[in-house]
Amino acid sequence: MDRQREYVLRTVEERGVRLVRLWFTDVLGQLKSFAISPAELENAFEEGMRFDGSAIDGFSRIQESDVLARPDARTFELLPWAERGETSARMFCDLTTLDGTPFAGDPRQVLRRNLDAARERGYSFFVAPEMEFFYFASGDPSKPLEPLDTGGYFDLTTADVSSDLRKQTIHHLEAMGIPVEYSFHEDSPSQHEIDLRYTDALSMADNVMTFRLVVRETAMERGVYATFMPKPLTGVQGSGMHTHLSLFEGDANVFYDAGGEHALSKTGQAFVAGLLHHAAEITAVTNQLVNSYKRLIVGTEAPSHVTWAQNHRAALVRVPMPKPGKESSVRIEYRSPDPACNPYLAYSLLLAAGLKGIDEGYSLPDEATSFLELSAKERADAGVRDLPQSLAEALDAMEGSDLVREALGDHIFEWFLRNKRAEWADYKAQVTPFELGRYLPTW
Repeated sequence: MDRQREYVLRTVEERGVRLVRLWFTDVLGQLKSFAISPAELENAFEEGMRFDGSAIDGFSRIQESDVLARPDARTFELLPWAERGETSARMFCDLTTLDGTPFAGDPRQVLRRNLDAARERGYSFFVAPEMEFFYFASGDPSKPLEPLDTGGYFDLTTADVSSDLRKQTIHHLEAMGIPVEYSFHEDSPSQHEIDLRYTDALSMADNVMTFRLVVRETAMERGVYATFMPKPLTGVQGSGMHTHLSLFEGDANVFYDAGGEHALSKTGQAFVAGLLHHAAEITAVTNQLVNSYKRLIVGTEAPSHVTWAQNHRAALVRVPMPKPGKESSVRIEYRSPDPACNPYLAYSLLLAAGLKGIDEGYSLPDEATSFLELSAKERADAGVRDLPQSLAEALDAMEGSDLVREALGDHIFEWFLRNKRAEWADYKAQVTPFELGRYLPTW
């Protein structure tokens, strides 16, 4: 037995852990879990824990239902909140078939496979997300949403519930080994942001899943509802998950070139070009809800066009200026993802698109320093493409993408399209308050 597994077994015994929760996600990124007793841990490590995959949306057909959850001992952490006074822990799992083959419906295995492909080229992929979310007094959709504060960007609100919740959330995250870089009040009422310190993409995807649970759990302790819905309020900024990307060869940042424009290397330029070239194809995954497209509109800081820039915050891709003396830390920021995405699939596609740009030698278009002021025709003449403006448009772009199919695998690719087509059909059939308010009095 390896040392990490021995550490888990020893810690469980010494800390009196009563339940170990095994975590994984479905295709859409909803966290799933079942609990085992400490007595089952060794067996779980050696053989995996069998469960019915057909019960999980997007996993298996009923005739091929059984899968194994194999806990990753490196992800072991004690849960910082008490569950009926009992100490509990969690581990993320990799899912396999009964013969040990990686399960095609497991998003974590999809990311592993794409990271392995990068590793074969000599690359390691690191990410750092900016996590935005809202607090509301209630999550009852039948009632008007009630923000907890009226603060704005960077407002110092020292004596309200929101500030206390954000502080307690950070304590819980750090207790679970998730370091925080920044935290502050965002632009909209009761909107907050917590930025996670960069790490490898697989660990970060696990951290994002943990983050969403910690935020909600901490809020629930105070009788408050937290949501990662991209656009819960009309007329204010929505919530994004701006994601900073780095690619390394050993200890060397391959995006850095002291002589390059913005200190960006030729490899970095090709990576950005790949993101831009395949942006429309990957948007259905980075922005997977009908509601996601209420955020990606002109007039906000969210991107609506396929552009890149250094400082323009409406651009899809930014190359932020490094701090003085830290020019070698140059990175790429991809700004369209929202916090409701499945991070395993989103990071897989961002990596795949960037690597495609490197492999094919894509050329980086000119920096877009001014494009929102242009008419639609002027943008088209300048080669500025729109991001998909609805989930339906995004799915159309995804369906024709060889890159997305290859990166996700046939199983997830086809299921995701079916599921999201059904979501769009359900949405189209709804009569909204907007329609009733505008048309009923007149027509």
